[in-house]
Amino acid sequence: MDMITQLAAVRSRYEEINNQLQDPGVISNNGLYRTLMKDYKDLTPLIEAYDEYASARAAFDEAREMLEEGGLEPDFKALAQAQYEESKEKIEKLEETLRILLLPKDENDNRSVIVEIRGGAGGEEAALFAHSLFRMYTMYAQARGWKCEMINANETELGGMKEVSFSIDGEGAYSRLKFESGVHRVQRVPETETQGRVHTSTVTVAVMPEAEDVEVEINPAELKIDTFRSSGAGGQHINKTSSAIRVTHLPTGMVVECQDERSQYKNKDKALKVLRSRLLAQKQAEHDSKIAAERRSQVGTGDRSERIRTYNYPQGRMTDHRIGLTLYKLDSILDGAIDEVVDALVTADQAEKLKASMEES
Repeated sequence: MDMITQLAAVRSRYEEINNQLQDPGVISNNGLYRTLMKDYKDLTPLIEAYDEYASARAAFDEAREMLEEGGLEPDFKALAQAQYEESKEKIEKLEETLRILLLPKDENDNRSVIVEIRGGAGGEEAALFAHSLFRMYTMYAQARGWKCEMINANETELGGMKEVSFSIDGEGAYSRLKFESGVHRVQRVPETETQGRVHTSTVTVAVMPEAEDVEVEINPAELKIDTFRSSGAGGQHINKTSSAIRVTHLPTGMVVECQDERSQYKNKDKALKVLRSRLLAQKQAEHDSKIAAERRSQVGTGDRSERIRTYNYPQGRMTDHRIGLTLYKLDSILDGAIDEVVDALVTADQAEKLKASMEES
């Protein structure tokens, strides 16, 4: 199916949804109305670009016909030529935009996320950098108006984090953060290093779309739930009540801990939310591994063993190895200003998918 045929089909569907949204029966059905409104909202950017493309195409055809007919006064000919060139350039840009908008969407893009960060090689230095990444992501989320909520943290005496898990609640969070999964490498001189030598440490980041309860069914009989006293640096209630929860999913061996809330019930709810998201991510990974073409159309595989980025403190440099992007603004990046990096990753991903789509057609 060529692009124009696809666009015509999308416009037909868009108008059909618009008509349905005026139907009193649909309006009274909250679930159906929400679903249709989401579809309508998702299709609107594509329809707006299509309308702009149709307008540019009409202006181009008009100018071309005038120039082909000839007999124009010099001034009118110059205007027609300018309209011809301007419309042609606009059409080319809009065709690129439309091809990108027509690419299959990641169904998880609009979801909130669960982020897990773990210190890898490097001991205390890795734990300190894990805290730096936690701070970077939470500052980024706050700048975008997203809500962050701690789930679990295993802190060190020097202020590092051996591991930390937290949720980021906001529309499109997964679309912006999904490329963060992988191994992040840091190169810097630790404060405890007396000879000024640069050490290399690693931190693993996993970003998972938050699963809905109905998507991942968990059999209570397959769970082992333990309670224990919260530990580590924290509030006054630490070590006073056995409110912390450890959930073990027996079929997979996955273990989730949550000790952020005083209530066992709240900690259990948070732990199960993480477990569902892990199981959904595992299911998605198994599906993706069967589709080689899909994996080739992504920026990196998202494999946690893949080194994706280096943060070099002496040089003030951040390098994303997947797309060869190097920025000398490490301080602002670690303060949450990562949009430039995210935008570059999204653009590279779109380019790969567009290339694959054009090869298939």
